[in-house]
Amino acid sequence: TDLGRNIRRAFLASPGHKLVSFDYSQIELRVAALLSGDSKLIKAFKDGEDIHETVAMELFGVEKGKVTKEMRRQAKVLNFGILYGMGVNALRQNLGASKEEAQQFYINYFRKFSGLANYLDKVKSEAARRGYTETYFGRRRYFPELRSPLPYIASAAERMAVNAPIQGTAADIIKLAMAKCDEVKDAYLLLQIHDELVYEVPEGKVEEAAPIIKKKMEEVLKTSIPFTVNATVSDHL
Repeated sequence: TDLGRNIRRAFLASPGHKLVSFDYSQIELRVAALLSGDSKLIKAFKDGEDIHETVAMELFGVEKGKVTKEMRRQAKVLNFGILYGMGVNALRQNLGASKEEAQQFYINYFRKFSGLANYLDKVKSEAARRGYTETYFGRRRYFPELRSPLPYIASAAERMAVNAPIQGTAADIIKLAMAKCDEVKDAYLLLQIHDELVYEVPEGKVEEAAPIIKKKMEEVLKTSIPFTVNATVSDHL
């Protein structure tokens, strides 16, 4: 909201300094592509495409340049809804569609991105068998609620288990980035918010420090999928 943006502007850099924000672009979708090995998602990120537009092209069967804002919005809802285990009813509300239409979106999505669908099914079955999931780096999260006799508790645990390797890997990456960037001179870490790091840097050092931090963050994971970082320089948040 406007009020929220005004509150952010109340947080100022120290005199003679700038606030430099670095955030990973669509990190969870990139992690999903990495973990699932889905060829279409991987290609989209390697080619530097707008992932929501790419998914919309697949779902609606339109060519590049013919994706409308509404198509892209619906594709974005699906992209994140799939990762967070959003059910058909929640998807229906977010899409502004009927239950039948939401169900069809799900079916089409998993048909087009079968690599991701197979990966999510594998996570579900392994979590049920082992009682935990693992991030890309091997960090475990246990889900004893998966064995609950109460269906709604078991279902909620299953949704969390599906998302845990993706969200957990993203969390691992940002923490590794913090460690790698700690050695950069004249850059003082103020905040870590999800996939974003905010530094305070002396004005005369921004041009020197910012590219180094950006490069270190992008090199945390050296895979075929680029983990792109956007940098923004400002006097306030």
